[in-house]
Amino acid sequence: MNQFFLSTAVLLLIGCGGGKESAEDVGTSGDTSGSVLTFSAAQVKHGNVRWAAAEVRELAASVELPGKLVPNEDRTARLGAPAQGRIIRVHVGPGDRVTRGEPLVTLQSQEASAARADNDKAIAELNSRRAAATYARAAKERASRLLAIKAIPRQEVERADADDELAQAQLAQAEAEVARARAAMTHLGVSSASGTMVLHSPTAGIVLSRDVAPGAVVEAGTSLVSVTDPSTLWLEIAAPDRAAGLVKTGSPVRFVVPGFPADTHQARVQSVAGALDPETRTLGVRALVPNSSGKLRPEMFATVWLDGGKAEETIVVPEDAVQLLDGKPVVFVAKPDGNGGARFERRDVQLGGTARGETQILRGLDGDDTVVVEGAFAVKSEFARSTLVEG
Repeated sequence: MNQFFLSTAVLLLIGCGGGKESAEDVGTSGDTSGSVLTFSAAQVKHGNVRWAAAEVRELAASVELPGKLVPNEDRTARLGAPAQGRIIRVHVGPGDRVTRGEPLVTLQSQEASAARADNDKAIAELNSRRAAATYARAAKERASRLLAIKAIPRQEVERADADDELAQAQLAQAEAEVARARAAMTHLGVSSASGTMVLHSPTAGIVLSRDVAPGAVVEAGTSLVSVTDPSTLWLEIAAPDRAAGLVKTGSPVRFVVPGFPADTHQARVQSVAGALDPETRTLGVRALVPNSSGKLRPEMFATVWLDGGKAEETIVVPEDAVQLLDGKPVVFVAKPDGNGGARFERRDVQLGGTARGETQILRGLDGDDTVVVEGAFAVKSEFARSTLVEG
């Protein structure tokens, strides 16, 4: 021990020009090569450094990825203005629950007025043609009776038959025109009573967004209100190359959201993109999330785990044991000196997935290694500082 403290004192005198440094200051001692450094017992205590044997477990391949919940577009309606008009009233607001057929927005529009006028005109024409058809049918029947008693020539009967056929054709044309006018009113959502356009919810659910206010003049196609059925959601995942082999349609997915960190939710992959995104180099994955309780909301961020492959032995370490040094993930292997101090070796590692605070190590560690599990940041800082001193 006396020899250890003597060498430490010599190093401090050389580094500081004969100055003094508190024993509580964290610093390197002994071997300070680029991949190894030594901590005294005081330095270990000051940095709250603790080490433990690397843990070997049987785990399936797992990758942790970021994700986001979005509305299920198959159960979402985004209503736009069917024609140019002015907003009279917006009946709902974001977060409101609505039923199928409930009014959402009322507009006043010249096209709505024209559609109502066309409908009224078509109905009036239909009534006129119906009366003409009734008269023509009665005239035909009367002509037939008169012909039977030879009171009129056959020519009069033939003329009555032709008039009846013409009247029936005109009646059918008027009925078709009424159907067209009513379809136009339905398409525009025109109320036959008021002549305004009223847009109704096509599905039961909650209002996602309200994009207009009363008095606004909107063009055809302008977004007005969005409604979604929240009983299912989509989970969107951007999977990197290394995770591409873990996802396929029907694969199970686990995830948590910050709002409910203790709850692990389940989903199932619904679709996988056919190619990588050329900009992000990731594979788009979409999973279907059951949400009958309504706890989950669109636009929540999620931490997602993709599991796949058969179980095999692998090394796991606490997530905080992995540090970034020189842009690479590293773990520090400890070799205790038996007196409270230790010699730390930097090991570059290849990471697997991270789940529940533990990270899978694919390469770089052996099962009999002892690794720093707490205070790894203090060890990393000393490595970084020693690199600067050497530079």
